[in-house]
Amino acid sequence: MQDIIREKNTLFDDISKNLENDDNLYKLIYDILIVGEQRLYSINNPTIDMAVTYGIVKDSGRNLVISNQIFEQMLCDYFISKNEETGRRTSGVLQYDIVSNGRFDMELCLRKFAEHYAEIYSASEISFFERHGRMLFLSYLKPLINGQGFYHIESQLTDLRRMDLVVDFGRQQFIIELKIWRGEQYQNEAYQQLSAYLDSKNKDEGYLLAFDFRKEAHKTRPVGWVEKNGKRIFEVIV
Repeated sequence: MQDIIREKNTLFDDISKNLENDDNLYKLIYDILIVGEQRLYSINNPTIDMAVTYGIVKDSGRNLVISNQIFEQMLCDYFISKNEETGRRTSGVLQYDIVSNGRFDMELCLRKFAEHYAEIYSASEISFFERHGRMLFLSYLKPLINGQGFYHIESQLTDLRRMDLVVDFGRQQFIIELKIWRGEQYQNEAYQQLSAYLDSKNKDEGYLLAFDFRKEAHKTRPVGWVEKNGKRIFEVIV
């Protein structure tokens, strides 16, 4: 087991060095995993060909996805650590604020994130938040579950409009959809997508965190539980 762990760490050390030394490769992997850009495999694109050769991504038949969940987790941790270097830390909430008697309170976690996001959001930096809003939430979440839980991104379900996140904490499991809000007309679509994913996981409850970047959007939005398609969904719009 130790040999396998060392081999994985050595492999990812090589990958992280390549990301550090190649801005195009860094951007490609970040865009696919975090931003949700859909990219098709092209052998004529040297950056894409390199990413496939390194085994970081693979062709799903529709678009490029991260090769496996181990790489997803390692790459997320890597990008989170790089985000922390920018000074945009989502700290201030401690694990004991969210965890009680060994149980993680995801509703409270999302409420506190919404409060923090409202404090740091600036309309003058809308392009930053559109691109990095998901990373801010992942950076916020990671220290709260660290040591007792883990998460993974369903990369094949990630696109510019949505990202599905599965969080395991002890025996608890949470399904969170991170959504780029495009207006009320897409509201039912978001509910349907999340409900279908909850069905696939045999879950009756889920969470929807939506980022609304429209200029006319109100930055203080109601949060709470809604009943949709036979599912309980805790919705937060920031």
